Amino acid sequence: MSTTILSDGEIEKSRLNAATCYRMIWRWHFYAGLFCLPFVTILALSGSVYLFKPQIDEFFDRPYVHMSLSAPAHSLDDQVEAALAAVPQSRIKGLELRNDPTDAARVHVVDAQGQEQRVLVRPDTLEVLKVDAEKWRLSTLMRDIHGSMLLGDVGAITLELAGAWAIVMIVTGLYLWWPRNSIGIGGVLFPRKGRPFLRDLHAVTGLYVSFFALFLLVSGLPWTKIWGEAFRWSKGITPQQQVKMDWTTGPSSAKAQRMAAYQAAPPALAKDSSEHDAHEGHQRHAGMEHGPSPARVIGFDQVAAVARNARLAEPVTLAPPSPKNANWIVRSQSQNRPLQETLHVEPARFEVMKREDFSGKPLIDKVVGVGIAAHEGHLFGVANQLLGLFTALSFLTLVVTSVLMWLRRRPAGALGAPPPLAQPPRLAPALVLLILGLGVFLPTLGVSLILVLGFEAVARLCLPGVSRWLGLAPRAAPG
Repeated sequence: MSTTILSDGEIEKSRLNAATCYRMIWRWHFYAGLFCLPFVTILALSGSVYLFKPQIDEFFDRPYVHMSLSAPAHSLDDQVEAALAAVPQSRIKGLELRNDPTDAARVHVVDAQGQEQRVLVRPDTLEVLKVDAEKWRLSTLMRDIHGSMLLGDVGAITLELAGAWAIVMIVTGLYLWWPRNSIGIGGVLFPRKGRPFLRDLHAVTGLYVSFFALFLLVSGLPWTKIWGEAFRWSKGITPQQQVKMDWTTGPSSAKAQRMAAYQAAPPALAKDSSEHDAHEGHQRHAGMEHGPSPARVIGFDQVAAVARNARLAEPVTLAPPSPKNANWIVRSQSQNRPLQETLHVEPARFEVMKREDFSGKPLIDKVVGVGIAAHEGHLFGVANQLLGLFTALSFLTLVVTSVLMWLRRRPAGALGAPPPLAQPPRLAPALVLLILGLGVFLPTLGVSLILVLGFEAVARLCLPGVSRWLGLAPRAAPG
């Protein structure tokens, strides 16, 4: 066995390199946090509300359940027809199955602009009680803010970039938290009192929330615009992976899905009144007493009986045959995706022709499905929702403590970023591979990292005022 003895110079050089590396990682943690903070706040607030979507929707629908009826309920076919008549030129997307016949029918239609509307119909009188634009319902609004800040694909890409940098923020934060020459567990596992309290609260909160935060960030990637589209493309490489994904990748993908649903749905049962009047006048001019009426979609009651016998996880929607699908589709829309099932029901005899469940999906879809269910807070009930809420509140704690520390330490006339040491660090191969791996795995991060490094280099060379404000030492131009 041989022993390597380092000289005093080598020891000092090693310490200097470690300090330089630490300062570099601290600086990137600062950059990541500064960029992420407003977006993390938006994600945490909107996500903590959307976690409780079932409870929120149930609260707002209280006036429309267990109603006192003045007469027997009409058939589901009649209720769907009344709903379609309330939204001109609409097409049926689905009827939400209700087990209590005194509940208002909840009919989802898509209008000619591709917007989804939810129509609530009173069962006994066929009175339309409410027409909701789906995108303005509180739970849907929170979902859209969470996904794109209501800014379309630009907002979705911005949030995707913020999520990528949030991963950097967490990874670098764990490195900075790692105990070095500490005595005891104060400041490591719990915050100390006094002046270090704010810093310790930030570090310890980051430690405890890091795993859950990383899980939420990674499990949300399939919804993103750039990463999600790349994932969608990769799923189509081999024939056995060419399956329809049951999630969208950005606002444009969601809109395309809605328009596809409109085009594939049966024709509207009720036409716009002006169009109807013009058509009726043309028929009278031709000597006909009555023009042909649109075909009526019937069978909702029979399919509802099939769906109830199948005992699918709620909520359950019924969609009629369409030009692209000859069968009725009965689908469990449970947010706990492993419980979702789809029945294909033959329209003549109302027999189940095919049953699809989670077990029949490809492995990658199962992994993503479980991740989405946990991300939305519905994989293991209320405990999952509370865990998601804890993560969101911890994120907000990190935001508040980091802003307070920044304001307390920020020098006048400067950004307040940790200044780098003069000598660039020698990065360990494992760290280099980690940086390259993150840059490839998260394309938005890789591109932005190159841009930031390029901007720093230009600032140090050509913009001394900006360089000093950023905490960088200006570098003299060569020659």
